[in-house]
Parts: sequence; C-alpha cells; structure tokens
Amino acid sequence: MSTPHSHTDADVIHLPTPTVYPMVLALGISLICTGMVTSIIVGLLGLLLTVWGTIGWFFQVLPHEQHVEVPVLTEEVEVISSRTLIARLPSTPMHRKILPVETFQINTGIKGGIAGGIAMVVPATLFSILRYHSIWYAMNLLAAGGFISWVGASDAFLSQFHLQGLLAGLMIHGLTSLLVGLLYGAMLPMFPRYPIISCGFIAPLLFTGIVHSALGIVSPILNERIDWFWFVASQIAFGLVCGYVVNLHVKVRTPQFQALPFAVRAGIHSDRIGMSNPSDNDLDKKD
Repeated sequence: MSTPHSHTDADVIHLPTPTVYPMVLALGISLICTGMVTSIIVGLLGLLLTVWGTIGWFFQVLPHEQHVEVPVLTEEVEVISSRTLIARLPSTPMHRKILPVETFQINTGIKGGIAGGIAMVVPATLFSILRYHSIWYAMNLLAAGGFISWVGASDAFLSQFHLQGLLAGLMIHGLTSLLVGLLYGAMLPMFPRYPIISCGFIAPLLFTGIVHSALGIVSPILNERIDWFWFVASQIAFGLVCGYVVNLHVKVRTPQFQALPFAVRAGIHSDRIGMSNPSDNDLDKKD
C-alpha cells in the first residue's frame, strides 16, 4: 500500500498516528457486557461507543494509513566495559583436558553402597532397641513412608514384625544405598583430599539437611517420629564405610587420560613437555 510520503529523510521516521479509538472500542464492548447484567441504558451507551470506535479506527487506516513524522536525533554512543581483558592461548589441535583423568568403576560404587547400607543398619537397630525395645521399629518406620495405611500406625504396631514392612524397608534402604554409593564413587575422584571428611561428614550432613527440608512433604509420619540424632549417626556410619570401601579399589583411566601426551602418561614430570604451550612463556613475560 502506497503512502502519501514520497520523500525520504534520514533524520525523520514515520510512525502511526496516535489514536484513542482502540480504547473507545474496548470501553464500548465492556459497557455492552456490563449492560447485560445491569441496565439497558449502559448497554446502549456501550453500543454507541462501540460503533463510534469502530468507524473512527477504520478511517485511521483506510483508504490510507495515517502517519506522523517524528524527528530522530542521532548521536554516537560509546560502549564502555568494566571487564578486564586477558591474554588467551591460541587454539591447538590437542584434545581438551578434562578432569578427572582417573575414576572408579561403576561396580566400585555398588560395593561401597552395599557396605555402607549394612553399616547404616547398626545405629538404626540400636535406636530401635534402646528406644522401643524392638529391632523392627526402624525398618517398619522406613516402610511406613510408602504405605498410606500406616500413616496413623501406633508405636506398638511399628515395633512388631511385619513381612510387608520388612520387604518394603529393605527395598527402599537397598535402592537408596546403591544410588548413594554410585554417587560416592563418582564424587571421590573430584575430591581426592581428605576423603574421610568429605565422605564421612560433609556429604552425610548435606544429605541430612536436604532430607530435613523435604521430609515433611514426602513422608509426614517419618517427619513426626524420626530421631535426627540417630539419623545423623546412621548417615555418618554409611559415609565412613562407603568411602573406605570405595577408596580401597584401584582407579581406572578415563578417555581424557588417553588424550594426554605420552610423556605425561609415562610419568615423566616436565613443565615443558605436553602440559604447556609454547606461548606460555611469552604470556609470563608480558605479565
């Protein structure tokens, strides 16, 4: 569609003419809807505004769109960044070095999870015996998290032997132990220093915090009856045993290790072979 503006000015842009008719049309439709439940007078006023807004908006775009010329003031904008420029090494055809270059096999985490799960049973059993004089309470309490019918169960009921509770508790405990054991097997190569602290205390305390924040939603019965002192003791026992078992196994080399230069894989310690770039010295001189 042609416009009445035949000239082109670099300092002027053409914008649609400001109009009030869309607002008038919207108000008219709103009054028509309001008049259906209030008064016919309101509806007639809305009809009048609707017709007026429709006709006025129609002549704003037909037969020619109405425009206004808006002057544009151009000015140069200087872009200033607070980021510090650093010298970067040129790209090389070598593979990216991704750590760790050694890790544990998957079955290592499984073995650690099984051992940690067995060690975790000891504090849980002591809690059951000392508090409720039964070895089944902790297992039934864990199983109660998956049974809706056990939500209102009494302590006497949870202290009795239930085959259904035993099977459900073993499944929940075993699956969780295996998953956490796999996590330990993948985590230990990333935190090789002080594995006793990371596995025996930091990871159990973090897991306890996560469980404490979400247990009220996941399992209200566990949230009401769980003893957090014995829970933390069980988690620490799991972490110490699982971390110890995982660290007993030998690490295997990852594909990233195969990408390292031969001198590094052969154990030749040198700062100039394979691990550095020829331009490193130049960067050091610049610094």
